[in-house]
Amino acid sequence: MNPSSTLTTEAVNLLKQMIAHPSTSRAEEAVADLLQAYIEQQGLTAHRQGNNIWCLSTHFSAERKTLLLNSHIDTIKPVAAWQRDPFSPTVEDGRLYGLGSNDAGASVVSLLHVFLTLCRKELSYNLVFLASCEEEVSGKNGIESVLPLLPPITFAIVGEPTEMHPAIAEKGLMVIDVTAEGRSGHAARNEGINAIYLAMKDIEWFRTYRFPKESPLLGPVKMTVTAISAGTQHNVVPDRCTFTVDIRSNECYTNEQLFELIKTHITSTPVARSFRLCSSSCPTDHVLVRRAVEMGRKPFGSPTLSDQALMRFPSLKMGPGKSERSHTADEFILISEIEEAIHLYLQLLTPTLNL
Repeated sequence: MNPSSTLTTEAVNLLKQMIAHPSTSRAEEAVADLLQAYIEQQGLTAHRQGNNIWCLSTHFSAERKTLLLNSHIDTIKPVAAWQRDPFSPTVEDGRLYGLGSNDAGASVVSLLHVFLTLCRKELSYNLVFLASCEEEVSGKNGIESVLPLLPPITFAIVGEPTEMHPAIAEKGLMVIDVTAEGRSGHAARNEGINAIYLAMKDIEWFRTYRFPKESPLLGPVKMTVTAISAGTQHNVVPDRCTFTVDIRSNECYTNEQLFELIKTHITSTPVARSFRLCSSSCPTDHVLVRRAVEMGRKPFGSPTLSDQALMRFPSLKMGPGKSERSHTADEFILISEIEEAIHLYLQLLTPTLNL
């Protein structure tokens, strides 16, 4: 058996164990325990903060630049349409079925075994492997709590299902709650100020407005009204209407900039839940992007959010599997995709890589 096949076998066996340990967001203890023990069995030191596990390469030096290999161990809760037991890993026709197999267990085990292969070698750069938690809920106890504990990071590869093509830009997320204030009155008389009608004008603005700066990779900022609430009973003019807007930002604007622009266009009062989930991008001429292109991979912009949103250093998103399988019933990963990922990661991360 060649080394690549051996790594694939080890990675698949570990992924089966991960699937068998439920790891929904904020309840990842069992998988964190599993990964910590697995790394320590390799004779390495596993650091832990909550349910985040990380490890540094053996010859780590503060004089060298540092590459972070990151993916997440948490999953969503299984949807009702599963026909299999989501926590019983099964292999059929080269597919490994199980919750989190595609998003993002395959990336975790592929990156980990690449790290274990490279971490004891003399490299021109440092390596850090990080398996983070709470990614699916953008939780405060996930990667955000760990990054301050790591050495300074020069660049990161974030494992998510991208068919091993590098996502070099990713949309950010800002959720805002908007309130229109009217005045109550009797619906039978011509009195009051209907807050729903006030809100409708602003909702129409969110539906039709286009911010002028568009990204070549990510396209325009996308705003979607996703929830609305108003009224107490049929004969009372509502004095308050609230609605929620999901905003997917591109790298042309910070979330704070978008919020300030929105305030100038609407009459209702917006409140942002957070500004922390930013759009991200990395230079197209970065050495890792160039190497990926030389390997036949195609850079693209990703509409989906990942832990990249919380990184304040350059990164790209690249991992085995397909994004459209994520969060679906009977989720699976092809074993051949894990083998390809390990091969391509090793090809990308040569010991002489100059970050």
